[in-house]
Amino acid sequence: MANTNYPSANEPQQNRPVRNSSNNVKNIAIGVLAAGLLGTWAYFLKSKNESETRITTTQTQANNAMTARDSVQLLYNDALTRLDSLTGNNNNLQGQVASNNSEISRLKNEINSILRKRNATQSELGRAKSLIATLNGKIENLEAEVARLNGENQQLAATNTQLTEERQVLQTNLQTTTAEKEELAQTVDVASTFSASNIRISPIDERRNGKEKETATARRVNKLVISFDVENRVARSGPADVYVVVTSPDGQVVTDPALGSGTLTTRNDGDRPYSFKTTVDYEQGTRKTVSVPLRRTEFAVGDYKIEVYQNGFKIAEGIRSLKKGGLFG
Repeated sequence: MANTNYPSANEPQQNRPVRNSSNNVKNIAIGVLAAGLLGTWAYFLKSKNESETRITTTQTQANNAMTARDSVQLLYNDALTRLDSLTGNNNNLQGQVASNNSEISRLKNEINSILRKRNATQSELGRAKSLIATLNGKIENLEAEVARLNGENQQLAATNTQLTEERQVLQTNLQTTTAEKEELAQTVDVASTFSASNIRISPIDERRNGKEKETATARRVNKLVISFDVENRVARSGPADVYVVVTSPDGQVVTDPALGSGTLTTRNDGDRPYSFKTTVDYEQGTRKTVSVPLRRTEFAVGDYKIEVYQNGFKIAEGIRSLKKGGLFG
């Protein structure tokens, strides 16, 4: 084989090792860049996750805080509703609430102050719950007072109903008793009317010397003596007025102011004029004779009708005729 300066085809080239080294450096650089990029992405991903976690945690805490605050607000609203219901429907409790108003107002003010805070702490919300519990305790006392007052009111209502019923019964009994009393009084009043008997009408010629002579001649008569007996077992002892109505033959009642004539209200005959009245001093259960005179200067010929009234009732009646006298009558 001849020597030559040209490399043979089978002789390895000297610059190949140099080419492989350059490729390795490039690959390392790419790897470092890729690793750095991956690290950067990992960092950003981690930061993002941490941010999202913090945001989620903050949101959760906010939601929890809001939920706790709302829960306290609901408890407070419920307490206020109970309080308003009690004081609004029970006027008797308004005075008691007013007497404790400073304490209730203090509790309400402090609770409101906490609930107005948008970022109230758990400690503050716990304080609000404690205050609401105290307020509810006072409301429970008021509710117990309502129950007591309602019980008393029901008892009073029952007592009032019973008293009303008893009053109605008493009024009914009183009305019945009054009616019975009036009826009894009416019965006694009617029963106390005198009964009269033995009525006599005597025409008298009363002379100047005091002597009297009974006569039927009209021109000689100057006095009619009317007598009758009265008695009653019911009438009380004491004075009793008796009215005498004398009707002359012309049908007119004899009236004269000198006789004390007037008008009598009777129970059956309406108002009637009477000629005169006399007072009888009566003793209960006895018979008493009454005699009363009717004096006139002149008596007419004809029938004189005599009617006697006592207690509004006619108790006696009689007629006496006077005639025209003869030449020697």
